[in-house]
Amino acid sequence: MAKKNAKKKKDIKVYLIVLWSLFALSTISVYMLFYGINHEWFGPMPTFEELENPETNLATEIISADGKLLGTYYIENRSNVSYQDISPNLINALVAIEDIRFYEHSGIDKIALFRVIKGISTGHTEQGGGSTITQQLAKNLFPRDENLSKLQLVVRKLQEWVTATKLEYNYSKDEIIAMYLNTVFYGHNAYGIKKATETFFGKQPDELSIEEAALLAGVVNAPTKFSPKRNPNNALNRRNLVLKRMEINGFITEQQYDSISQIPIDISHFGVLDHRAGQATYFREFLRGMMHEWAKTHYKPDGTPYNIYKDGLRIYTTIDSRMQQYAEDAVREHLALDLQPSFYAHWEDDPKAPFVLSNEEDVEKIMTLSMKRSERYRVLRKAGWPMDSIVANFNTPIPMTVFSWDGPFDTVMTPMDSIRYYKYFLQSALMSVETGTGYVKAYVGGNDYRFFQYDHVTQAKRQVGSTFKPFLYSLAMQEGEYTPCTKVANISYSIQLPDGKFWEPKDSGKAKLGEEVTLRWALAHSNNRISAYLMKRFGPEATIQMARRMGVKSDIPAVPSICLGVCDLTLYEMVGAISTFANKGVYVKPIFITKIEDKNGNVIEAFKAEKREAMDDVTAYKMIELMKGVVYEGTGVRLRYKYGLRYPIAGKTGTTQNQSDGWFMGITPDLTTGVWTGAEDRSVHFKTITLGQGSNMALPIWALYMQKVYADPTLGISKGDFTKPLSRVDLDFDCDKYDEEQNAAATPEETEEDEF
Repeated sequence: MAKKNAKKKKDIKVYLIVLWSLFALSTISVYMLFYGINHEWFGPMPTFEELENPETNLATEIISADGKLLGTYYIENRSNVSYQDISPNLINALVAIEDIRFYEHSGIDKIALFRVIKGISTGHTEQGGGSTITQQLAKNLFPRDENLSKLQLVVRKLQEWVTATKLEYNYSKDEIIAMYLNTVFYGHNAYGIKKATETFFGKQPDELSIEEAALLAGVVNAPTKFSPKRNPNNALNRRNLVLKRMEINGFITEQQYDSISQIPIDISHFGVLDHRAGQATYFREFLRGMMHEWAKTHYKPDGTPYNIYKDGLRIYTTIDSRMQQYAEDAVREHLALDLQPSFYAHWEDDPKAPFVLSNEEDVEKIMTLSMKRSERYRVLRKAGWPMDSIVANFNTPIPMTVFSWDGPFDTVMTPMDSIRYYKYFLQSALMSVETGTGYVKAYVGGNDYRFFQYDHVTQAKRQVGSTFKPFLYSLAMQEGEYTPCTKVANISYSIQLPDGKFWEPKDSGKAKLGEEVTLRWALAHSNNRISAYLMKRFGPEATIQMARRMGVKSDIPAVPSICLGVCDLTLYEMVGAISTFANKGVYVKPIFITKIEDKNGNVIEAFKAEKREAMDDVTAYKMIELMKGVVYEGTGVRLRYKYGLRYPIAGKTGTTQNQSDGWFMGITPDLTTGVWTGAEDRSVHFKTITLGQGSNMALPIWALYMQKVYADPTLGISKGDFTKPLSRVDLDFDCDKYDEEQNAAATPEETEEDEF
């Protein structure tokens, strides 16, 4: 008996030692977990400092001048919102479906945990999970490693419990639920509730209805399975389950459930935020390059440079989303409905179409060069393909999606045929700048960024044609001896070149040939002879210096023919320069950003346009009067008789050699807007100047844009006249006693633009 008692005591002693050892080990383990003492077996734990400042990849937001989100730059398309910016409907839906005792527990729900343990022991796991919202937040903020063993998974679960407890200690319930909604992935590239509401409903988080909130609360469980876009039936059932939980838990009434559960899911505003889709795509891509350069020289408080994909910056741009939409619509309307169909008809049944070339050999050279410039060619060459195999590949039909003005469509064609297919498309670009501020209000770099990624606003340099003439006329006006009413003989003028030869431009028009004409008439009709006269009088170097003062930085050859626009400039340069006239002679460099904020709303940098005087205000006003003549009686007259724009407008058309480029620069008291139209390949163009001139290719886009701008009273665009300089009151240039009222009632004959 004594032996039995001794053995029993020994067993109890061993049992107590084991029990206390396990207790001590558990206590030490929990201590190590709680205080972040790392061990290679436990794995890292977040510190208190990390919990106070959890790291997430926040998208940089691009915001328009009127407060609209234009797009984002991101690794994860995520932007944070605070609790007060979240609809109560969403809070109720989330708590009902995920964690009904959220406001009662301290990170771990014991009732749910015991339910899970019981379910596992009995084999009934359908009763639901035991993770609280706080635990899920811990998992989202500090993700698990992949390929954990079962034992490591248990330890990791303990770590998440400890982290959840820490979160409850550091944050309020409202903060935790907001953090959770900001970290969740909702599918369709939307991270966080702000991006989810924008993607699914085109709304902000505080605008969600009960049924929309129920859908988003349900989606997070399995974003693909419950996607309303990919699996609408699953999404509807899941949403109604959330609604039922809301009813059971008293967030909505039975009557509300009965009616709301019958409402179909509305995804009419669904749109995945993609940098190649949406509004202002060319502008956003241009801005990306600017921001990359900016980030290299701007540093966060910790000394590291800003990252536009992770740091949640807010870029406040000058773009007005309404004007941007009007600009994009104008480009589409003119090209899709008018110009492109005319171009197809113009080239119908021509074997060399769309190239204006003398023989097929020249066409083949262009096609081969285009092939070698393509991404497909680059990839194949890098992979070591021989040339004959590459050529065979380019001539093998394959499935592809191609651009059309009716929308992208799937087809089968050879890569070589696709190159020729795209050669047919005329491109257009538009930039619109606000007078005085230099704010760029609209920016269209091409037809569709998904298919044409070359930006014709800031990247492309094209011959500017007669839109260069205002630089020369400005020089003449500034010298003082010339006014818009000064008369010059309309005869041929020749200029001797350094090599002893003579240059003498021609004009296709014979109007007033041999007569004396005013400078206003000459510019209005884009007369080349008078431009030659002024070039002979002032010279190329002085003209280039005037262009430089007006913001032009590109190379300009010092030759007489620049007066006809033989130089290649960007649309950005041209719009900035021409806006000098509306700015009373002050060049205001166009800008795109007003300020940049960090993720907490602190202003990192604010921007203002650079300004400098290029000419006096009297010269600028003279040029406005000169360029009004283009619209009232010259190459831009269709603005009045066809488009009904009878407000004070100054402008200049431009057509380059062989009609490869069409331009129109239009000035109103509030806006200077430039438009370029042409094909990407200069050998592709209309064969006649009637169709290929700037007044037919570019001016209609300007007109359609301004019609929409003038019709929108919320923009506050003036329809009044330009302001005369205070220094002079005798600047009336009614050179030909022009009866404007009679002209407004008549339908004048349009002047054709002279090419060089």
